[in-house]
Amino acid sequence: MSNLPNNSGIVNLGGTNDISNNNLGGGTQINNHGVSPSPLSDVDTRSVEEKQRSRDVGVVTFLATEMRAVTEQLNLRTRKKIDGLFFSTGEVATDGGTVSVVATMTHSPGQRSVMSALDHLRRHFSPRLWILVGIGGGLHPEYARIGNVIVSTRIVYYDSRKIRGEGDAQRRGEERQAPARIVHAVNVYFTDRGEPAMIRGQADGHRKRTFEVHPGLIGSGEAVIADGDSDVHRFLEGYNDKVLAVDMESGGLSQYWQENSVGEEPNPDWVVVRGISDNADQEKNDDGHDLAAHNAAHVVKDLLPYLC
Repeated sequence: MSNLPNNSGIVNLGGTNDISNNNLGGGTQINNHGVSPSPLSDVDTRSVEEKQRSRDVGVVTFLATEMRAVTEQLNLRTRKKIDGLFFSTGEVATDGGTVSVVATMTHSPGQRSVMSALDHLRRHFSPRLWILVGIGGGLHPEYARIGNVIVSTRIVYYDSRKIRGEGDAQRRGEERQAPARIVHAVNVYFTDRGEPAMIRGQADGHRKRTFEVHPGLIGSGEAVIADGDSDVHRFLEGYNDKVLAVDMESGGLSQYWQENSVGEEPNPDWVVVRGISDNADQEKNDDGHDLAAHNAAHVVKDLLPYLC
């Protein structure tokens, strides 16, 4: 049995060792130990262009009125066309620093279209936070008056239902909550600003008026509600008296977030900000759209230092 020492002075870290002009004795051995490279998940594979395009916040709207309000309030000017899609970008100065923002419109109202818009934002800009902003219908006669704003970290999707005999439907609410960090940030906003927080009107003809900002749940489904005595009203009032407004997009946002919360890619946080444009009743019309959209976009700007 050989008493020659074990020489382990050469280590291969995944490359090639080129050994030449060496005298090898009869008992000498060369062992090439390979070291596995770092997993791909640790490597940023984005191109330089993709890194330059990344933004802190991705904003989604579905009406032209909402998009105008967002670009005005957040001073978004640069319009980028990527893969045939248009995005408005800019930077917002806050007490905590500069926040980079990108905003886009959905193809159409509804849950499915908002999921597509979120996917476009994620693929092209990799935001750390999604904000769904725009108008909504008010359910609460005091808190959700026209022009007031609802900030929501909890969404109730109300259109899951069981159809029984003679057209009778039993609704089954699905509730989802934003990440704890966002819930905490919104709580601090209302701690600092008061509950309700107070803002001045942001649309012409309303700038001397004062409006309220409330935290609350939003009910989300597939239909425009223009009946104050609808079964949706009754269901949401019975489900939770903190459901203050309804829309047609928030359910898609919360569903998309939940389904993408697995995997190696970071999942952006989210929050919903709705300005009340009507009372979801027979008097529903478009008169309050501009006021509601501008007030909601203004609240988004106030929220950014807490969220980012």
